[in-house]
Amino acid sequence: MAAETWFNPVTLDKGLFCHLPCCVSQLGHRPHGGELLCCWAWVHQSLSKACRVMALRASDHSQAAMNRLKEKVLTLDTMNPCVRRVEYAVRGPIVLRALELEQELRQGIKKPFTEVIRANIGDAQAMGQKPITFLRQVLALCIHPDLLNSPNFPEDAKRRAEHILQACGGHSLGAYSVSSGIQLIREDVARYIQQRDGGIPADPNNIFLSTGASDAIVTVLKLLVAGEGHTRTGVLIPIPQYPLYSATLAELNAVQVDYYLDEERAWALDVAELRRALCQARDHCHPRALCVINPGNPTGQVQPRECIEAVIRFAFEEQLFLMADEVYQDNVYAEGSQFHSFKKVLMEMGPPYAAQQELASFHSVSKGYMGECGFRAGYVEVVNMDAAVQQQMQKLMSVRLCPPVPGQALLHVVVSPPAPSDPSFAQFQAERQAVLAELAAKAKLTEQVFNEAPGIHCNPVQGAMYSFPRVQLPPRAVLRAQELGLAPDMFFCMCLLEETGICVVPGSGFGQREGTYHFRMTILPPVEKLRSLLEKLSQFHAKFTRQYS
Repeated sequence: MAAETWFNPVTLDKGLFCHLPCCVSQLGHRPHGGELLCCWAWVHQSLSKACRVMALRASDHSQAAMNRLKEKVLTLDTMNPCVRRVEYAVRGPIVLRALELEQELRQGIKKPFTEVIRANIGDAQAMGQKPITFLRQVLALCIHPDLLNSPNFPEDAKRRAEHILQACGGHSLGAYSVSSGIQLIREDVARYIQQRDGGIPADPNNIFLSTGASDAIVTVLKLLVAGEGHTRTGVLIPIPQYPLYSATLAELNAVQVDYYLDEERAWALDVAELRRALCQARDHCHPRALCVINPGNPTGQVQPRECIEAVIRFAFEEQLFLMADEVYQDNVYAEGSQFHSFKKVLMEMGPPYAAQQELASFHSVSKGYMGECGFRAGYVEVVNMDAAVQQQMQKLMSVRLCPPVPGQALLHVVVSPPAPSDPSFAQFQAERQAVLAELAAKAKLTEQVFNEAPGIHCNPVQGAMYSFPRVQLPPRAVLRAQELGLAPDMFFCMCLLEETGICVVPGSGFGQREGTYHFRMTILPPVEKLRSLLEKLSQFHAKFTRQYS
């Protein structure tokens, strides 16, 4: 039976059986005696040959598969096309080149400069600004509670740290918080807003803590985006704008609706321009939101109260959700300028605006006098938001679990600084005022030096942390940029970087009127370094102009 089973063609693999010699494979009767032994020998020999043939074939197929490159699942052609459209100039190609130059300097490669000055981003502490002592003392105590027994910390900092830790899960910053942020800290934020706005109430339930203001802005935009084709959501954003907005709208496949700030009037916001942008946009999308950055980034303007009132009326009449990016509210320098929150103005306008106009306002610890960018802490307050939508916002935030808890602790100290009776008050006030006074001096210095340089014009830096000068570029430079496939101001900024080590961001990354060229530069470097930077930049522009004239 074993021999019959072994030999039976039905039980043999078809691929093997086809290799048996014809005399064996065609044997139609049951073999007997010597015939069986003969057949067995033939079968054994044939099977051995067949196995060798199959092994060789398998090896060939395996080698071919190894030699053939597997197609990647994720390629530029198959990835999300919305992500491909995202651009973020603040950390774009020119910054990558600055990093390469830093590496080359470390390797001893000779350059026309000894250091790269990254004036491209509002990173205060990277530019040498020292942290505010009280903020860091409280945070250190929260992170390492054993320090609460140390005599090196003031008692009010210890009390504050214990207060924060009591509100944390397990009395530790290492525990998750609720998705909207620690209740105690949201109550602190509500008190801060109420005090800032002259007593107008703020509800902690309308406040959501976030991973910097950016994360909250993206969350609100996600709630707003809907529709396809002509019904796709359009969002009005200022030009020049902070690239977070254009990048997020591209990622969400929403429509960016540009309204231009008036450079000839110190980057003023004009409602007539808002109306023009809105009317044109309605031909191809459904505008649903209006973003305002005040104080302005990258333009540094501070909007007067009458302008804010006009914007609120416009948004109300046109049924637009208002988004107020107010992260630079502590950074106001120009004489006669004053920060007015959209929430305060809206409430003081009374009905119907106060009771109906939807608003989300954003703040952060990354800017101001704090400069604590790395802790990624901020908040959004929503006003007149539909209750069911607010629940959806809570759900969306819960997907990310919670904002960083050390950042929440830092936010608590920012919105609840030392009181006049506290031991840390005098030092805190002195440090805060010193930072803001130096920023004000640097804002004035920037405007002055640039406006003394032929071919450069800089509007007053009324607030925020940047200047956005307009530069004249010779026609030959514009032509050369086009030959290289670059925007003319990108070409200028790249040449500036290669020759001086100064890294600034071309205005084309923020948006600008056609035919004008700008760059954004932070005013954060120490005064003497800033003065040197401004002079070198002005001298380079003069040389660049001569070279291409």
